[in-house]
Amino acid sequence: MTNQHHTTLYTGVTADLIARVQEHQSRKDPKSFTARYNLTKLVYYEVYASIGEAIQREKQIKGGSRKKKETLIERMNPNWDDLWKEVRQW
Repeated sequence: MTNQHHTTLYTGVTADLIARVQEHQSRKDPKSFTARYNLTKLVYYEVYASIGEAIQREKQIKGGSRKKKETLIERMNPNWDDLWKEVRQW
């Protein structure tokens, strides 16, 4: 997730991407990181068969540099489009 100007990035893991993005967009928890930094734009995601694999990958991404995160995003989504429109149709 990112904000309108792509200045802040958030990496998380969930078993229900649609519900989780909706929570971020609605600022369900006003004190959360995504709410404080207005991160409502989904620009990257990965899907895994098991939550264990997903958590392992989340830790790997979080441990990487911003440049590595930007490279991941740009390989999948070169224009940093909001992928919410695509995901919500699942």
